[in-house]
Order: sequence, then C-alpha cells, then structure tokens
Amino acid sequence: MVRRADRLRRLWTADPVALLPRPVRRRAATIGALVRDRLPVFGSSLRSTRVTSWLGIALAVTFPVCFATGLVSHLIQHPPGWFDWPSTPTQLYRVTQGVHVATGIATVPILLAKLWSVYPKLFEWPPVRNLAHLLSRLSVFVLIGAALAQVTTGILNIARWYPPMPFFFTVAHHWLAWIAIGALLVHIAVQLPTVRTALARHPADPGGGHAVRRRGVLSAVGAAVGVVTLVSVGQTVRPLSRLDLLAPRRPDIGPQHLPVNKSAVEAGVSRADDRYRLRIDGPRPRTLTLAELTALPQRTVALPIACVEGWSATGHWTGVPIRHLLALVGAPPGSRLRVSSAQRGGLYRAATLPAAHCRDPRSLLALRLNGAELDLDHGYPCRVIAPNLPGVLQTKWVEHLVVLP
Repeated sequence: MVRRADRLRRLWTADPVALLPRPVRRRAATIGALVRDRLPVFGSSLRSTRVTSWLGIALAVTFPVCFATGLVSHLIQHPPGWFDWPSTPTQLYRVTQGVHVATGIATVPILLAKLWSVYPKLFEWPPVRNLAHLLSRLSVFVLIGAALAQVTTGILNIARWYPPMPFFFTVAHHWLAWIAIGALLVHIAVQLPTVRTALARHPADPGGGHAVRRRGVLSAVGAAVGVVTLVSVGQTVRPLSRLDLLAPRRPDIGPQHLPVNKSAVEAGVSRADDRYRLRIDGPRPRTLTLAELTALPQRTVALPIACVEGWSATGHWTGVPIRHLLALVGAPPGSRLRVSSAQRGGLYRAATLPAAHCRDPRSLLALRLNGAELDLDHGYPCRVIAPNLPGVLQTKWVEHLVVLP
C-alpha cells in the first residue's frame, strides 16, 4: 500500500518528459530550447505571486456570493419539488438579486486584473511540468472560459440585449455557473499551497519600490470595484439612483414612476375594457367582468417589483387579494395558482404562484398602481403582485387563473 502511494506521488509530481525514452527526451529538449528562445519576455515588476493571490482571494469571495444568489433566483423561477420559497421577508429577493447583479458587475475589474496578472504563464515552457500542473492548467482554462462567459452573458442580460445569445439565457447561465464554481474549487485546491506561501510573509523589495507599486495595483483594482458598484447599484438602492450611470434603467423612470421591461406593444396586448373576462378554474369555476372584479373587496399594499436584471422599485398597489379569489371558487387550503397572461407567446406567459404566496394577504390581483388605474404597460386591466417574488413571475395582463393542488 505504501509503495503504491509512493508511486502515485512520484507520478503526480514527475516531469512527463522524464518518463519518455532517452532519445525522445533529447529531441524534446532540443525542441524545448528552440521554443523557449522564441517565447515573449514579460518584464513588468507589478506582477507577482502575491498580487495574483490577493486577486484570487477576491474572486473566491465574489464568485461564490454571485453563484449562491443566482442559484436562489434560478430555484425560485424553476422550483424543484423540494424547494419552497417564502413570501416573507418582503424584501428578501430584492436584496439577493441586487447582491447577485452587484457582485457580478464588481467581479469584472477583479477578473480582468487577475487575467492580466497571470497571462504570462500561458507562455511558460514546458507547458506541463507534471500531472498536478496539468490539472491546475486545465482548471484555469475552464475557469477563465466559464467566468468570461458568465460575466459577458450576465451583462448582456442586464442590458436586455439578447441577439448575441442564441440560447435561453437562464438555463445557459445556470449551468455555466456550476462549471465555473466547480473549476474554481479545483483551482483553489491546487493553488492553496502556493497562495499560503505567497501570503505568509512580505517579500523583500529589491529596490525601485516594486512592493509599493504592487500594492498600488491592488488599490486600483479595489477602487475600480468601488466605482463600478457605486454607478450601477442605484437601480436597487434608491438613494444612489442618480449615480447609476452604468445601470440600464432607473427605478423611478417609467409609466406611473415604475420601470417596464416588456411593454404592451412588445407583448402584442391591447386594451380589452368591456370585452375583458377573467376566467377562474377551480371547484366552482367563475368568470368575472372587469366591473365585477372591481366590485370585489380590495386592499392597498406597498410592494416592490424586483427584476432578475437587478433593478427594483416599490409601488402602492390596489387590488383583490388572491386568497379572496381562491375562496370565491372554493379552492382548498394549500392550493397554488396557475396564472396566464393575454400575452401571446413568451417563456413567461404563464407562471405558478406558490401556496405560501397565495395565502399571503398582500398577494393581489392588482387593478391600480400609485392611486391610478394600471397603465397598459404595467398590465392593465389586472396583474399579479406578490411579496418576495421575481418580476417575471408577477404576471401582467392576467386573463386566466387555474387552481392547482
């Protein structure tokens, strides 16, 4: 057993060239010398293992936070049977998705600095020194590819610019996140000894103030993170909304002072008025006109719309409590509600309201916003508004409700 472990250890750390026959080793050495002489030389004194290690630690913080909050959003939108998302605290999804987008944006300067600090290693010779080195390089390539893809597609989604993405963003982003986090864990495991050594002591500065300038690199990256966060987080943090230069929308601009992701024109919806009918399928099915719906008991609540793109804004909504509609058709306790829109087509034309949200008295089929009739772009004649849910699940232009067990 000990001998086998020793053989595995030697194989893990052995130079692969040393395992080749002697004539092949000579030829490999000759080729290696020729290649080495032609490799570019990177002489920047700002790069160091210590700088790279600190940047790696920063990514090891932002990536898991971004991954965890993104996973929460994915589970809410595509819930497996074991997952139940509560209706309280009201602001929870607003916070988690705001943090998700903010950390994703903050990752950009850190990731770029990390790539700058390590890209000379792409030109090292030999390209692979042993199996451990091979695993490290493979994890780096996978991590870089997945990280760049995640950041790029995430920014495109925030900007709602989908033509460059010929795939369903949510699914692709989800699985890329798993690939990125897996590669990150492998990379951390492989590089941890190097990081610990690099950070264990301050290296001696051979002169020229190199150590000071390297600290300046880290300070510059930190400042860049602070700036991009400050000028983008205003779409979630209302007091900073006037500074959100990089955010694609402000939370106070739009019909009735709330942003709109999809307009009625984009959804192919027009005003129904007298022709409108709300069908509710349950133990005692009902069909309601707009006048009958308006005559039902109503309440007003202050709830945010929190969008997956990171923006959120609070409005005062007035409408019929969902649980009152469920009682109207004799729905049993614990029922869920399938909500369908008059929108024709689209991945989120219909959504299921969880049982916890159906029970919550703040969940409404809203008819009014901020004291006025719903604007058509906000879902006239009625839309769902519920606490602690993504905006994509708060269906607009509601025309059909189905009680589910």
